[in-house]
Amino acid sequence: MHRFIAAVLAAASCASIAQAQAAPLGEAATAPTLEQALSMAGATSPSIDAAEADLRAAAAARTVAELRPNPEITVDAENVAGSGPYRGTRSLETTTSLALPIELGGKRSARIGVADARSRRIAVQAAIIQADLRFDVIRRYAQAAAAQQRLAIARDQARLAADSLRAAQVRVQAGRASPIEVQRADVAHINAGAEVERARRLVAVSRYSLSRLIGRTVSGSLDINWFTNVRSSYGPLLDIDSSDTLAMAAAEADLAVADAGVRLARSQRVPDLTVGAGARYMRDTGDTAAVFSLTIPLPLFNNGRAALDQASSERLRVEAQKRVTALEVDQAIARAQAEAANAATTAITAKGPALAAAEETARIARIGYREGKFGQLDLLDAERTLAETRAAAIDALLNYHNARAQLERLTARVPDMQEN
Repeated sequence: MHRFIAAVLAAASCASIAQAQAAPLGEAATAPTLEQALSMAGATSPSIDAAEADLRAAAAARTVAELRPNPEITVDAENVAGSGPYRGTRSLETTTSLALPIELGGKRSARIGVADARSRRIAVQAAIIQADLRFDVIRRYAQAAAAQQRLAIARDQARLAADSLRAAQVRVQAGRASPIEVQRADVAHINAGAEVERARRLVAVSRYSLSRLIGRTVSGSLDINWFTNVRSSYGPLLDIDSSDTLAMAAAEADLAVADAGVRLARSQRVPDLTVGAGARYMRDTGDTAAVFSLTIPLPLFNNGRAALDQASSERLRVEAQKRVTALEVDQAIARAQAEAANAATTAITAKGPALAAAEETARIARIGYREGKFGQLDLLDAERTLAETRAAAIDALLNYHNARAQLERLTARVPDMQEN
């Protein structure tokens, strides 16, 4: 168990080392990659700091559980401050004894077992916190990358709207179109400009959220290659093995804590002994004599049965909850696999054939409009379709990365650490 906790602490501290390696990235440098963002988040996250503190507290609790009861020194003074021959200290008799509690029933080993089980549970919780942080960073990074892409597309659409406005003005001046086409083009141009402003604010908000996680201002261009890369290897037909996931590890650790609690409650039903030895001094004769004592509590009112029943009932509840968790995790992984596969299919289609077709349609519409072969409504419809397809492609990519991050979080494994 000591080795397990030390390994988890080492894994958490690796984030600080990674941050030091990533430090040369200045404020004016390019934005961090996803892996750099994950490293920096691990080094600055207060939740990781709290998890490390919990792990150290668990190690200290284990040390406390190993300690034996302290011995006691007792000094008794008799025949003092009375009347007659017992006035003052003339007949004083003193007894000095040392009492040593002796734990029976395996209480010490049971306490250590509880401390070890709780340490294991806290170590699993630390791994869960790290997995949750990774999940959150991936989602925030994907949102920031999507916002960056939306801003780029909005600017491109604004440029196209400006080109369409100039083309409409040329057609109207040449007498080949109605002045209303200029008004339509102007409205489209205004709306495109407003969309740029909305996209710019979305970029600022998403980057601020990411910067709060990684502990530094995000500037420059994010890793768009990562954002646009789609893997199609996910699907519900993959084998589902939830036995080693973090959720099941937590459930098993909870059951181990409950088992240890039952053992501790059972050990506490055995009364402890207190043995003592001392010396008594008789003032009248100046003699001393040995004194021995043995204290045995009588379990008349509290024999520990109620505490044992409580611990046993808690164990039954935790065992049932473990079975519930197993069902829920299997179902969640199956859903996540299906969602990741569907999101990958949608993203590949949206950023591939569908987007290429929309771009070609808009290109032909722009050329045809300038040459007078197509009407303005045809051009506006093609541009609107292109904008919607581009937005749909970004949404599909964002959904894909969110689904993949969710699947990764659900299937995250406990670090392979052997207990000592």
